[in-house]
Amino acid sequence: MEQVLDIVPLRSFVAVADRGGFQRAATHLHLSQAAVSQHVRRLEAATGRQLVERSGRRSRFTADGDLLLGHARRILAVHDEALRAFDVADDETVVIGSTEHAAAQLLPRLTAVLGTALPGHRVRYRLDRGTALRDALGTGRIDLALLLGATDDPRAEPVGELDLTWYCAPGWTRPDGPVPLVAFDNPCALRTRALETLSAYGIPASIGAEANQLAGVHAAAAAGQGVALLATLGTTPEGLVECDDLPPPEPLPLACWRRHGLDSAVSGHAVGSLRRLLTTNHPLARGA
Repeated sequence: MEQVLDIVPLRSFVAVADRGGFQRAATHLHLSQAAVSQHVRRLEAATGRQLVERSGRRSRFTADGDLLLGHARRILAVHDEALRAFDVADDETVVIGSTEHAAAQLLPRLTAVLGTALPGHRVRYRLDRGTALRDALGTGRIDLALLLGATDDPRAEPVGELDLTWYCAPGWTRPDGPVPLVAFDNPCALRTRALETLSAYGIPASIGAEANQLAGVHAAAAAGQGVALLATLGTTPEGLVECDDLPPPEPLPLACWRRHGLDSAVSGHAVGSLRRLLTTNHPLARGA
């Protein structure tokens, strides 16, 4: 038999299916889109069949493409199993995106749990704003994202609630006028919850300082620029103290978002691990 189905083109072919397109597959595989397209053309040459139909920027698998996809998955599974038998297979990397709010406390615990739940996988994190993480999910640059706020998006699975705490500088006193807030730039679920909480109690508020990163929020609050509403899982940030003369805010729901095509076993282990972490065993977290 002269024609050969090479492993690398097959892996690109499966990535196109799992990631939902050529560009997303290329991003995941750290290849150019042209390279992924070339891999598919090599498979079409080897099989003598059209595997993908292209219409403008969109593409879909043909019936022959769907047929090859099933074979490709089995071939790759046997190939990777053989390498693992000789301890030479690379671990698969799971990229988890998170906002900064509770990352310092939550992510180390999650890493330890996932290390046991997902043998053969490495976990890497991406810290960014929520809007950027949603974009990264859409393009396949991250696999999962931990995001605050209620949602009915089918990609999101509720995992629990994070309690919120007001923090201020030691010695800071509430002024007679509007309460100055130290907040993240919009859009931000914490900023919205802070304003809604004070408004519900008839307390006027104003934005005293804004920052794009958690370190900036901490610094401004520690400098006495106002109060900050944060999710810290019971760990008081350095240079700050709890501010107990403001009304208690409602907790914010936390959801685990998954990218299109992610192995359900991976997302299932992540969701289960997060739900176990966010239990009443942790002082400022409530389980879902």
